[in-house]
Amino acid sequence: MDLSEKVSRYGIEASFIDGTGQTHTIDEQTFHQVAEALGQAPSLSAPIVIRCVDGVDIDHLVTRLSHLHNWQIFDSDAHLILSSGAASEARLPFGVYRLRGRHSEAVETSLIVAPERAYEGEFDRRWLLAMQLYGIRSHRNWGIGDFSDLQTLMRWAASLGAAGVGLNPLHALFDDEAEDCSPYSPNSRLFLNSIYIDVAALPELPEYFTAENRAEIERLQNSELVDYAGVAALKQRALRRAFAQFKARTTLKRTSSFDAFRKQRGQTLSRFACFEALRRKYRAAWWEWPEPWREPDDNTLAEFRRGDDADDIVFTEFVQWCAHEQLQACTALGEELGLPVGLYLDIAVGVKSGGFDAWNEQAAISRRLSVGAPPDQLNTAGQDWGLAGFNTSGLEARSFAPFRDMLAASMRYAGAVRLDHVLGLNRIYVVPSGFPPNRGVYIRMPFEAMLASVAIESVAHRCIMIGEDLGTVPDGFRERLADWAVWSYRVLVFERGEGGAFNGPDSYPARALVTFGTHDLATFAGWRSGHDIALKQSLHIDPGESLGDRENAVGLLERALDIKSGETRGFESILSYLAQTPSRLLGVAIEDLFGVVDQPNVPGTTNEHPNWRRKLPWPLEAWDAHIDVNGLTEALRSRIVSH
Repeated sequence: MDLSEKVSRYGIEASFIDGTGQTHTIDEQTFHQVAEALGQAPSLSAPIVIRCVDGVDIDHLVTRLSHLHNWQIFDSDAHLILSSGAASEARLPFGVYRLRGRHSEAVETSLIVAPERAYEGEFDRRWLLAMQLYGIRSHRNWGIGDFSDLQTLMRWAASLGAAGVGLNPLHALFDDEAEDCSPYSPNSRLFLNSIYIDVAALPELPEYFTAENRAEIERLQNSELVDYAGVAALKQRALRRAFAQFKARTTLKRTSSFDAFRKQRGQTLSRFACFEALRRKYRAAWWEWPEPWREPDDNTLAEFRRGDDADDIVFTEFVQWCAHEQLQACTALGEELGLPVGLYLDIAVGVKSGGFDAWNEQAAISRRLSVGAPPDQLNTAGQDWGLAGFNTSGLEARSFAPFRDMLAASMRYAGAVRLDHVLGLNRIYVVPSGFPPNRGVYIRMPFEAMLASVAIESVAHRCIMIGEDLGTVPDGFRERLADWAVWSYRVLVFERGEGGAFNGPDSYPARALVTFGTHDLATFAGWRSGHDIALKQSLHIDPGESLGDRENAVGLLERALDIKSGETRGFESILSYLAQTPSRLLGVAIEDLFGVVDQPNVPGTTNEHPNWRRKLPWPLEAWDAHIDVNGLTEALRSRIVSH
């Protein structure tokens, strides 16, 4: 078998053209590294996707499967629910099933019964307030924005006519490793970051704890950047104190609520709690743990739960319950306020290879392949994001459950979610461990099955899916997303045509979220002044454009905004421009309302720049005095619904 046949078996693209126009062709060494990391090549037949309004009619199913003989359909628990020889009046509801049958040979694959399209919401053109939750200052938080601040934010945004509040990912990180605080580098996308819990609001925390630690709380509040290590240490002590009180003296209502949460989250929560205890016990990557713990065997873990670490395991479950209760209260507040979106949450593109998700789903997540991007004009060396992603064979073997569970973990709280790097549903660029970013390869994903899975979860949770479709987008890709009602993510600074001219408002699609920039790009003030270019140059990073290029772009934008020469208008002019687009959601970053010049994250840096640590310049209680509320509401007047 030659190399081209071998790469085809694994769904690897033999060659591709990067964003700079350079052709890359896979070699034997790279193939073997990727193949070894993936494990076995996909062995199942291509998934069968059936789109329907409300479950599939059995007669239609029989017709669709007429090419198979003696077929059988099993549910997720491997129970036989339908076969070709049995008559049935029922409909097969939305879901992912296992199909077995015979054609010229035995066939086994996933049968996906999906809605015709994802949930699209029930509102016209509206706007969202977007922010990094960790950066919120307030007179009452402990040096980092928390879920009580989020409730205040939601009320403030609602008073200005917003449809909801958008946040950075809330995924669980390694809470004892403050050095890597990126919300896009999660330990798990299935659980919440405990640092956002308002511990002072927990009924089990003794009142004297806050008084005893007042000096430390004030220090954390007054620090210029978020002191993750300090905040985490203090909150962990508070959570331990609250947990001790919970075990000793709590109400029947609280106990029943905790028990219900543990039952609902079941095996996955139990595994996560065990993983956290094991991680702290052995202080090493999970593949270096003693043999019994390198895979999540539930019988072995049940024994572990009965051992010396039992209390720590239940503590982790308690912490996740506290986070869930407070975030769920924010979701409920959004409904009470009549916000058509409520929370708009972000889902990271991958996970830490040493984290829970990679340990828990070893067949579906390839820890020795890092998700990234090939070279392009802005990143000429390519990108390695240091994150492990899903692989085709593992997902198909698990009937796409890991992917669907990941979506559900955020959708249960949100009216809209953004999937980072949605291009990865079609093909994903991976870099083998130890290779430079420009020696990665593309692996094809089961695009239609992934979109069908999105539609199932989106409809089930009544949650809009927005795909971050930036970068080099393949021909027809956005059309496929639109066919499934997955929204586009349109960023003004990228929406340019011939000669760099900015596209007019009418060019934007209706099924989209439109915004000026992103957390990885310059703020409006930083972009207009060229601050981001100067910063990257000082850090010896290629900014991809010169200050002269930027001055020209600013001029082109002013021309698009119809700003006369010498006239200066602020961010409200951008909002007025974007408000004219047909796009149903407009994201407004709080940094732009404050005129902040520094962006939350500078890609390509780690310790050279305080990424994910910047606080906003003013506390929540002073926002009205430092934001032009009248200018904001006037610019967005066409997107505000009067009550």
